[in-house]
Amino acid sequence: MSAFNGSTSNLTQIQYLVDRDAPVKTFLCVSSCVIFLYVNGVMIFTLRKKTVFQEKSRYILFGHMLWLDTLDLFMSVVLFVCAVSRIFILKNICIILLAAAQSLYQVALLNLALMSLERYVAICIPLRHTEITSYRRTNMAIGVVWMIGLIQSLSEIIIFYSIDSTNTVMNLFCSRTTLFRLQIYKKLEIAFTCIFFVLVSFVIIFTYASISAVAKTASGDKMSAKKANKTVLLHLIQLGLCAASILIGVIQEAIYVYTDYMTSLHVMYFCFVVFIIFPKCLSPLIYGLRDQAFSSLFKYYFTFGLKKQNSCDTEIGGGKIDTN
Repeated sequence: MSAFNGSTSNLTQIQYLVDRDAPVKTFLCVSSCVIFLYVNGVMIFTLRKKTVFQEKSRYILFGHMLWLDTLDLFMSVVLFVCAVSRIFILKNICIILLAAAQSLYQVALLNLALMSLERYVAICIPLRHTEITSYRRTNMAIGVVWMIGLIQSLSEIIIFYSIDSTNTVMNLFCSRTTLFRLQIYKKLEIAFTCIFFVLVSFVIIFTYASISAVAKTASGDKMSAKKANKTVLLHLIQLGLCAASILIGVIQEAIYVYTDYMTSLHVMYFCFVVFIIFPKCLSPLIYGLRDQAFSSLFKYYFTFGLKKQNSCDTEIGGGKIDTN
């Protein structure tokens, strides 16, 4: 009986700590996400204000990346708040949320490969850059990327509703671990993750090496090649951050097994901030600010027009568009 009282006391203490600490940390995480969502939103708005941003393949792919990161961040916040608050979600809604999050993540990976290939064509095949990266072909490439990125999610949904009989409850804690219990789900996830990372890694490393070779041997505009090389290197760093985010589930599961609930909760907050918030927000911000034409207009809209309009018109209206 004393043991039962002790365990009850411990549960009460843990519940008290959760009720006291969780709202503050959740508020800090969500508020920071809202700030970054605003930054991404201003970037998307900026891309809609100039025709050149809607026609050039580089800006089209950049806008696509912004949309992917914004939606992925929003989905991550929703799932994170549900996990911390222990909110039970309808099974059918949960599978839609998980499928959307998985698809956005994989399409974002493939989009990094597209952006690297666009830089490769611009530097290594400059005479055919306009032809190869036309508006129509760029949108076709984005469509193909979405078709590939949806394969795993559609496969999991088909398996879930056709042969999976392990989930009989209507409301559950929404996560891949609780919803997808069959071994086939884990095999699918491992297979698709390996394929995508090997493919994207090969494309980025190939383009980086090719652009580096051109930068060393080019007798013309070496500065453009060096800028493009740094851009591809940024994509490689983004890929590394995406790879690190895969480890979140493994780390949390291991810590949850070998430590108490509070420790696992602290790790969840840390992983969410380091591997979810910052990669999804800082990379587009750095990428966008490196472009002189885009950054000038972005700063103008970000400050609600407080920055002098003349500076924006001088750099963009005057035709100083950085295409590297």
